Amino acid sequence: MNTIRSLISGQDKAYSQLAVNHEHDCRAVWYNMHAYPRPCFTSELLHEIYRFFDDINNLPAYEDVQYVVLGSDIPGTFNLGGDLSRFMRLIQEKNRDGLMEYAIACVEVLHLNHTGLGRGITTISLVQGDALGGGFEAAISSDVLVAERSAKMGFPEILFNLFPGMGAYSFLSRKIGHAMAEKMILSGRLYSAEELFDMGVVDVLAEDGHGEKAVYDYISHEDKTRNGITAFRAARKCTLPLSYEELKQVTGIWVDAALRLRDRDLRMMERLVNRQSARTA
Repeated sequence: MNTIRSLISGQDKAYSQLAVNHEHDCRAVWYNMHAYPRPCFTSELLHEIYRFFDDINNLPAYEDVQYVVLGSDIPGTFNLGGDLSRFMRLIQEKNRDGLMEYAIACVEVLHLNHTGLGRGITTISLVQGDALGGGFEAAISSDVLVAERSAKMGFPEILFNLFPGMGAYSFLSRKIGHAMAEKMILSGRLYSAEELFDMGVVDVLAEDGHGEKAVYDYISHEDKTRNGITAFRAARKCTLPLSYEELKQVTGIWVDAALRLRDRDLRMMERLVNRQSARTA
């Protein structure tokens, strides 16, 4: 049984696409995505994650939080990426402002996650199932990526003549180097969790069904030397800084490239939309 699904009976009912559970004993908050109508980054999901981050930073109930864990409440799927159906409509309308607004919403959330919400929180992604495109970007924006062995991750954007523009290269190149990041992004292929663990993308490889335990084990491990680990993490980010401005600039390149897509590219995107829709929540 999925441990997290057994914990969310007391979740915040204000969220429609997010299940939130605060565990005071380990100073952690879990937030599981449950996007509708497709398990991708809908505008509503992005809005709820941003609001959730704001609550953590401003509500007294969350003052004790030191760990924030991103997961999914959809079996077999972490997140399938950007809202391709929305992309297609905006591209066909030549709506640059609409595309840019969506892209900025994505990078605002990912940059907050990458920076520990601006208060030194350790961010953890637990990938159980497929993480594609923006879903993979979200996973690698965390400080720690835990993945179950059967999980698959990749960037399919090159298949419809685009690239992942909400932080993929920025996050990956800082973690595994420019050459390997470029190879992964331009391949368009899916990688197994084991491959990504060997490459240094996945930090903790868990057996299927044991992802939550692996997260708890990691938290217990970090707690023992948290001062040293978090200080080193801050030093690493100081040495390899990733600014919001960098992410925003890359999204501008992505938007302009999206508006240049041809009909055959959009037909390929439509096929991927159908695959997203087949994974309904």
